[in-house]
Amino acid sequence: MELANRVQTLTPSSTLAITAKAKELKQAGHDVIGLGAGEPDFNTPEPILKAAANAMYDGFTKYTPAGGTVGLKQAIQQKMKEDQNLSYDLDQIIVTIGAKHALYTLFQVLLNKEDEVIVPTPYWVSYPEQIKLAEGKPVFVDAQESNEFKLTPEQLEQAITDKTRAVILNSPSNPTGVMYEKEELEALGKVCLKHNILIVSDEIYEKLTYTSTKHVSIAEISPELKEQTVIINGVSKSHSMTGWRIGYAVGNKQIIKAMTNLASHSTSNPTSIAQVAAEAAYTGSQEPVQEMKEAFSERLEKLYEWLVAIPGIECVKPKGAFYLFPNVKKAVELNGFDSVDDWVKALLEEEKVALVPGSGFGAPNNVRLSYAISLDQLEDAANRIKRFVENHQ
Repeated sequence: MELANRVQTLTPSSTLAITAKAKELKQAGHDVIGLGAGEPDFNTPEPILKAAANAMYDGFTKYTPAGGTVGLKQAIQQKMKEDQNLSYDLDQIIVTIGAKHALYTLFQVLLNKEDEVIVPTPYWVSYPEQIKLAEGKPVFVDAQESNEFKLTPEQLEQAITDKTRAVILNSPSNPTGVMYEKEELEALGKVCLKHNILIVSDEIYEKLTYTSTKHVSIAEISPELKEQTVIINGVSKSHSMTGWRIGYAVGNKQIIKAMTNLASHSTSNPTSIAQVAAEAAYTGSQEPVQEMKEAFSERLEKLYEWLVAIPGIECVKPKGAFYLFPNVKKAVELNGFDSVDDWVKALLEEEKVALVPGSGFGAPNNVRLSYAISLDQLEDAANRIKRFVENHQ
């Protein structure tokens, strides 16, 4: 049976593929260290679990409004006010089944055939695929490693055509962990306002930053940029709730209404119990978030130090998320491999360390490492990578 054209060009998620291969080797009895998963290794905080359990026993197990419960929307309202000093009405908020679903739904209601979306590389693997599923066209702009993988206003200006509808900004970034400064966002914002380009601001790692510089949303810079921006966020990374699948979008009322209408015909509503859990995540103590952030910060410092000491490995030091995105081109050449993908495959086979090749993120000279595992495992992984590089010299 022939499949629809829209799915025939999709490429599988490289992060999920490497994680699946690592699990397969583990199940076969191998001592595998997986650095591919994009989720915290902490359990969801206890108060959130209790809120969900209470919701079940209280009978909150039925349909909810398609765009999310009033309680959760109000919690998101309060969160946006406290963190970014941004005010949104309830009809400017949609709760979705994870931030990924928010992005998917946004592109479905925004794009017509051949509409262009500017995607800075390196990019999160699902951005281009979701744009293509909406019959749009991802336009890749190479954010230079020498500029900490950040899109410049000049690059943005050059990439804009009469078909450009939007640009994606992901700060802190998956896969690089870099974060835009306020001045950099202001400069990019001027270009977007000049050309009436929608800004899709993916802020899912907003709470996980490791610098004295405060995370800034481009929407908080000016009222004009707020109107021009749809913010994508959720509780998956910040509160270790990846499996609960609760994300959201906030922004232009017309866009949010269209997203809500589409959701009503595709998912009915986000899970009722998970919405109660997410509401508890935002209204309860944020101490677990701080504890997780401190653990990630320590791991970042150690792993970065160990990696850059390995011959042929260079790395821009991240300021957020829980990834390192080192350039391993010199190590690959030093080891005699034809590509980073081949190098990563051999590393998994020989040393049982699973990394994600940068080719899946539009950066074929790099690899992504998640430090969302214990410090002992990270040290072991770094030692194995070092041994692998030295053995192949």
